[in-house]
Order: sequence, then structure tokens, then C-alpha cells
Amino acid sequence: MAVLTGRSLTHILRSPDTIITTAVTPIALMLLFVYVLGGAINTGTDESYINYMLPGILLITIASGIAYTAYRLFLDMQGGIFERFQSMPIARSSVLWAHVLTSLVSNLVSVAIVIGVGFIMGFRTGASFGAWLAVAGILILFTLALTWLAVVAGLSAKTVDGASAFSYPLIFLPFISSAFVPTDTMPAPVAWFAENQPVTSIVNTIRALFAEQPVGGEIWIALAWLVGILVVAYGFAIASYRRKFS
Repeated sequence: MAVLTGRSLTHILRSPDTIITTAVTPIALMLLFVYVLGGAINTGTDESYINYMLPGILLITIASGIAYTAYRLFLDMQGGIFERFQSMPIARSSVLWAHVLTSLVSNLVSVAIVIGVGFIMGFRTGASFGAWLAVAGILILFTLALTWLAVVAGLSAKTVDGASAFSYPLIFLPFISSAFVPTDTMPAPVAWFAENQPVTSIVNTIRALFAEQPVGGEIWIALAWLVGILVVAYGFAIASYRRKFS
């Protein structure tokens, strides 16, 4: 698997514009919301708007980046390389894990870039080292869960556009959550959806960790969503791979 992961990472290193492109959209959203819309948004707290909305921006960064996993997986399938791997004495899942680990590395780099820009724009936190580790763990789980969904999309797609288009709803989901405005400012049906979808609990947990506040039960809800999505997506991905190459 190390060789296959190295192969995938080499593709990223030869095309660093993938990481740059992934970071551009979230950074543009930060600029728009902080410098254009932020002054008109009342979050009900004393913290700066960049502090309030950065957790949601980090999730959008990852949701944007995982589209490339589905895209690269689809291209590998079309190129016939999976059939060649089938003849080698390697675990079936290692081919998929190579793409997943590559996605994890590239998305964490994109997240680091976005956080760096956030600091330049005024993001501040007194979070402890342990809180940062907790944030990193949540973001890694989020990346793994969405990447395995991307694997399912890449294996099932009929066209290149179809392979990456599945990520659009995932990118849009943070906008219907507590990522940019409090849910209690939304109409009742929208607020109900926002409060009961996974992004809100994840955003609230990361925001509390950055603000040095108690996370309460939100962290367990967030972890339940993330682990549940990861397990289901992994199961579907392995099943799809076996059906296609059995």
C-alpha cells in the first residue's frame, strides 16, 4: 500500500494546483463574508466574525478537496490500471486506501493554508495544544468519511463530470447549518434541518474548542455522525469495488 500511496502522492506533487484550487474557494468565501457581509451578521456573541465562521470554512475546504479523489479514481479506472493491480499479490482494499490517504494528506495541507490565511485576516484563538489535537482529529475523521463517499462516487460514475459533481451538495451543506449564522435566526423548518444535520454539531464542537469553551454533548453527536458516515461509506465502497472487479 505504501508504494500505491506514494504513486498517488506523486501525482499531487506534480500538480500542486490541485491543493491551491481547493484552498481558493474557501479563502474567497472568507474574504466575502468577513469584509463584505460580516458587518451585517449578528452572531449573538462578542467574538469576531472570522472566529465564528472559520470552522465552517474548514469543512467547506475539505468538501471541495474530496472531489479530486473521485476524479482521480475514475481516471485510474478508465486507464485500466485497476485490472493490472488485480493480477498482483496485494490486498484489494490497498488500491482504494492509497487514494484515501492521498486525499487526507492533500486536504490537510489545504486546511493548513486556509487556517494560515485566517490568522492573517484576524483569526485568534487561545486553544490549548490538546484542543488543537481534538480539532485535528475531528477534521481527519471528517476527511476520511467524505473521502470514502468520494470513492463510492468515483467507482459508480459514468463520466468525469459525474465523478466530481457529487461533492456540490456537500459543499453547500454548511450554508444550512450554524457555520455562518445562528440556527435560531432561520425559519422554523430550515432551523430544524440545520440543527439536526451533521455539520452543525461538528462546527459547534470546533468553534467551542477554539474559543476554550465546554463542548458539552455536541462532540459526541459530531463523533457519532462522523463514525457512522465513515463506516457506512467504507462498507459501500468495498462492496462497489468487489462488484466491479470480482
